[in-house]
Amino acid sequence: MIATIDAYDRVPHILRLDISGRPVDWVRWKDAVCLYARDIVVWTLGDPILRLRGGHCRLDGSQSIIDVNSIIACSGEIAPPRLGIPPLTNAALFSRDRHTCLYCGGEFSAGQLSRDHVVPTSRGGKDVWDNCVAACKRCNHAKGDRLMHEWGRELLALPYAPNFAEYLALINSGRILGDQMDFLRRSFGAGSRANRRFALEYR
Repeated sequence: MIATIDAYDRVPHILRLDISGRPVDWVRWKDAVCLYARDIVVWTLGDPILRLRGGHCRLDGSQSIIDVNSIIACSGEIAPPRLGIPPLTNAALFSRDRHTCLYCGGEFSAGQLSRDHVVPTSRGGKDVWDNCVAACKRCNHAKGDRLMHEWGRELLALPYAPNFAEYLALINSGRILGDQMDFLRRSFGAGSRANRRFALEYR
């Protein structure tokens, strides 16, 4: 459904791809319009979700129109970090772990969770996706700088690094259109927990 002018504040983010079709980022509709106007949008997928009408041509009176699709592929160079391992942020980490403490299994708000290192940094652990889990503050404090076998507990799920398509789904969870999610899921890793999760949410 194409948005009208009084609904601009509710227009979903647009999924931007590089020219080869790899997911790159979410962009606001205003930024997407600029990409269209600069002729950077090479091809599109999904449904048009916004129509903008511009001025009239002095010669023939025709009015310019831009239909903004939900998925746009753009030309130009993409910075390498945007195509490699996604940045580790608490928001993305908590979304990956579904706001669940991977020690006790409780569900918490973002403010009640913390980033915990399975192998503590004081014991040589690194601040990377594969070594970090969402933990409630009580479990984080109780574990301290111990290893799992020293604490006598087991992780409820193994931490993993999402690929960039998964990361984009995680950071925009709950605000993704069906055609955008269908496209992203085709790029999820094999056996991805995110794939199983979003398959249930978007079925």
